[in-house]
Amino acid sequence: MTKSQQAGLEVNREGGKAPVDVEQQTISPSDGTVYVSRRLAGKEEVSASVDRAVKAKLSWKATALDERKLVCQRAIDILLSHKEEVALELSCMMGRPIRYSGGELHGVAERSEYMISICDEVLATRTLLEKPGLTRYIKREPVGIVLVIAPWNYPFLTAVNAIIPALLAGNCVILKHSAQTPLCAERFYQAFKEAGLPEGIFQFLHLSHESTKELIASEAIDYVAFTGSVQGGVEVEKAAQGRFIGVGLELGGKDPAYVRKDADIEKAVASIVDGAFFNSGQSCCGIERVYVHRSVYDEFVAQAVALTLQYKLGRADDPDATLGPMVRSGAADFVRAQVKEAIAEGAVAHIDESLFEMSEEGTAYLAPQILTEVNHRMRVMREETFGPVMGIMKVNDDKQALELMNDSEFGLTASIFTKDVETGVALGELIETGTFFLNRCDYLDPALAWIGVKQSGRGCSLSQFGFDNLTRPKSFYIKHE
Repeated sequence: MTKSQQAGLEVNREGGKAPVDVEQQTISPSDGTVYVSRRLAGKEEVSASVDRAVKAKLSWKATALDERKLVCQRAIDILLSHKEEVALELSCMMGRPIRYSGGELHGVAERSEYMISICDEVLATRTLLEKPGLTRYIKREPVGIVLVIAPWNYPFLTAVNAIIPALLAGNCVILKHSAQTPLCAERFYQAFKEAGLPEGIFQFLHLSHESTKELIASEAIDYVAFTGSVQGGVEVEKAAQGRFIGVGLELGGKDPAYVRKDADIEKAVASIVDGAFFNSGQSCCGIERVYVHRSVYDEFVAQAVALTLQYKLGRADDPDATLGPMVRSGAADFVRAQVKEAIAEGAVAHIDESLFEMSEEGTAYLAPQILTEVNHRMRVMREETFGPVMGIMKVNDDKQALELMNDSEFGLTASIFTKDVETGVALGELIETGTFFLNRCDYLDPALAWIGVKQSGRGCSLSQFGFDNLTRPKSFYIKHE
């Protein structure tokens, strides 16, 4: 029996038929077989989970911060000790090439360790200046029970953004993971259990959308951290309506990059192409729109095409693959439809899909694509694509580039490539975005606040501000007789 099976993971690696009573199946995008199957929690299981959290939250709140830090660090170390096995599970569940899957766990360690390193200072009691006969201070208290709803595209990273700071702050956590990546929730649970975290403080539930909405609406949940689609965010807000609880929403993106005439073109191409095609473009902060100054436009396009042709499309478990399948065939079909529509409207495709042997209509395998002669009337430049497609537009100057970058319903990240740092930063000040990059893209620094504007969401994770929504200030006014 494998370690996964010992942990209760009913993995079907042969792709056989799932048990009759299973309500949720994870279909591997690599071959279309059932990789893992799970029953969804019923009302009694959900109620029992909530009861355990309610019973545990006061004791965890009273636990010394040093002990919380120790348990969190121990759990992350345990998770990383299974890196190779976890990386394979991740690739099989969501399609990322195996050569890259382990990197996500490095990110988990980086983010967790940073949040652990700053929590003493951030969560410290603030004592005010003395007044005769008075003691006054402000404490940060946990909000209570935090529901984390995590997606499949970066299943460990997105979840850990909320899980670790929530636990450090003294909250209990219930994790609902995507149906595509259920083993990630179970891996987190097993790690915390082995780390010695008492029962009820961290739990997971496999839930239907309807059960998830019912849980959000219940009186027990004090905060919801959701990462997913815009429509998913709308549903979360509706479920929480009238409860006056905090809701953190990390939603979609249509992130732009601008290449100025003085940019280092080779470096810009390397960064932007990777930002567009890594994870098969399935990243909320992936680069989907590129604006290039007319004087370097031809050079940029030529280099971008040449680099894109070096990708190898293959199964997620192929060690030579640098581009895996999309999460499901329906997602790939959506991207194909955007591309076909853009071409019909005058866009020019630069990548011959036949050069990518596994790319085939009706499958999850999709060749990367670069489009030029695009404009903002096309869906491919307005709507989130969430696939390996990059649209490139020629611009005359900074003013035009800035107008086009801001001409979007989304605002998660934006990038500018230039050797003129001062001008680049000045332009960055004018871009409607949560994170601005200069001479790089598609990266989360845990010391910086991760936040979106417009339809990219609201709320904040990571950095010192990542604790704000997971705690509430409590003031103490002590009068000495």
